[in-house]
Amino acid sequence: MTGFLTRAARMMSRLAALSALFGATGALGETLAEFYRDKTVRVVIGYGPGGGYDIYGRLAAQFLGKHIPGNPKMLPVNMPGGSSLRAVDYLVNAAPKDGTYLGSVQQALAMTEVLEASGRFDPTNLPYIGRFTSNIDVAVALPATGLVSFDDVRKREATFGTDQNGSMSFAFAQLLNAYAGSKLKIIKGYNGSADIQLAAERGEVDINGSYSLPAILQTHPDWVLQGTANILFQNALTRFPQLPRTPTLLELVQGEEGRQLANVIAGTAEIGRSILTTPGVPADRIAALRAAFRAMLADPEFIAACASRNLMIIPGAGEEMDAISKQAVSLSAPVVAALRKLLKE
Repeated sequence: MTGFLTRAARMMSRLAALSALFGATGALGETLAEFYRDKTVRVVIGYGPGGGYDIYGRLAAQFLGKHIPGNPKMLPVNMPGGSSLRAVDYLVNAAPKDGTYLGSVQQALAMTEVLEASGRFDPTNLPYIGRFTSNIDVAVALPATGLVSFDDVRKREATFGTDQNGSMSFAFAQLLNAYAGSKLKIIKGYNGSADIQLAAERGEVDINGSYSLPAILQTHPDWVLQGTANILFQNALTRFPQLPRTPTLLELVQGEEGRQLANVIAGTAEIGRSILTTPGVPADRIAALRAAFRAMLADPEFIAACASRNLMIIPGAGEEMDAISKQAVSLSAPVVAALRKLLKE
């Protein structure tokens, strides 16, 4: 972890220089300070306590306010439901559109809306403020299950915990059953990875189908560092250095169509644990929130807290996350049709 955090610290330092440059706009800063002073900025977290989205949402609530002009109070609010779509609906339809509401919601938001074609919202109208880390979701089996590797779930049926149709964990299971020969029995209805893990510990399910690696390194580092739990696969384009023996979805699936779908699903990891805001926020406030996010990443207090908690930090700019959303909504019709069929079965 030490080398990883050192590289992240260097990236934060470079981002701080950009933040300092932005901070020179005095008149803009004064106006924004007047707006944010004495206000409370809420971070709406689309999942229950304890999972990766909650960890990073609360991290924003703890450190971001110090760097927003006017130093508003920050308040995390958990709003689980529908793989965070309940929180998204709130941000789109109920929350003020003034830069006082932020969100920590599913990384596959754009892809999900493209597949749903619900018309409830346009994901490209939810501007990203910044990314804490790209995210690698993994499937975890506790030793008591007897599941040691992915080959085991090709040989026998294993229960696989998810939240609902369309969620990342559901996508993994459907993809692997269809294209990798697994025998996963999907058990739906849980509120995020922390809830699924409790079910695994109670013996309700064999596999936590989508536990973020950043959250594991913070809550259960021994699973990775000492191998006290079995990680069956990882949702990534390439193997993460700390999981060199764990196959990726791309390695497990067979056939050109399977690889194409796995590539799209794995690509959602680039959004990872990001913070966004509501539609309609004035451009100067979006710019100020992004500058505050960059400054937070370079804050020594923030860096020390992340190091002490074993938190992964692989930062990304809000503008880059916006570009990924735009790319997702432009997927070709055949790819969208294949993904839709996969995730609705």
